Amino acid sequence: MVTIKDIAEVTGVSCTTVSNVIHNRHHRVSAETIEKINTAIKDLGYIPNMSARALVSSSSKVIGFINHMVTGKDLNFMEDPFHSVFIGILERKLREHGYYLMLRTVDTSEELLAFLQNWNVDGLFLTGVFQDTFFDNLSSLDIPVVLIDSYVKQLNVFNIGLEDFNGCYAATNYLIEKGHRNIAFVSPSVYESGVTKERFNGYKQALADASIPYDEQLVIKSEMDYASCKIASDTLCALPQVTAVVTTADILAAGIMVHLRNNGKSIPDDISVIGFDDIAISRLVTPPLTTIHQDINLKGSLAVDMMLQKLEGITPQQSQIILPTQLIERGSVRIL
Repeated sequence: MVTIKDIAEVTGVSCTTVSNVIHNRHHRVSAETIEKINTAIKDLGYIPNMSARALVSSSSKVIGFINHMVTGKDLNFMEDPFHSVFIGILERKLREHGYYLMLRTVDTSEELLAFLQNWNVDGLFLTGVFQDTFFDNLSSLDIPVVLIDSYVKQLNVFNIGLEDFNGCYAATNYLIEKGHRNIAFVSPSVYESGVTKERFNGYKQALADASIPYDEQLVIKSEMDYASCKIASDTLCALPQVTAVVTTADILAAGIMVHLRNNGKSIPDDISVIGFDDIAISRLVTPPLTTIHQDINLKGSLAVDMMLQKLEGITPQQSQIILPTQLIERGSVRIL
């Protein structure tokens, strides 16, 4: 393995000078020497010891992404492509700034603390955080934290979120304007003060504003996986009065559409379907999915910007950034 000493011998400078260049302390080294050392690093294939660098600088250059959206033990939150796209955006932008991203799912605050004891992360992105004891235990953390899609009501909590209520209100109201009155709502578990709760409230408010009675029978719980979508579709088929479905994720809508067709239903002729997120799959399914658009790229970029500011000791101007939503019309809804 190539060492700093090897580079020093090749370039004819001291190990200290080589170390200064590796650790970006360029003000102590001439431009000519920097170029000579960087060339040697490249030619010799030197790989920095990140653990040693972390000890010297007290920075690991690692940012943790903590998922607290616990579903079933056999389910994977990454089955929703939204999460893989969003995490990919975080990773790319962090990489551009010299940081690494580490992903972990935790059930309890004890698991989170154990993670932090084993890994020297510089900051944390957290998703699936609610106003509960798990969040209460986060207050003791002495590292930058940025929440994603959280409805925690507390000062000095930094969060990047979305107009979830408005999005599902718009989806439901769009169906109502197309003549639908028996509209089902399909979603994973609805947690108090969470994203699904806000979307559920938007659905109910649109019904109320149109004087359509809320029917609990039309609210169906479903995870994102294939088997859960089949159960949800079977339930919908057992409700012949339903002419349209509002879902809280495109992958959920796509799964339901597959199983509805397997049950002999035509979309949108028999049942209209609306998704949420506007990920790539919404344009690939047949018919293309009418959905609620959110700017995932912007959300990821803003989250990283907020994290970088906090890492630099700068307090972001906004502690809460709530991004807008937009209805995208495609082919999965018909006029009654």
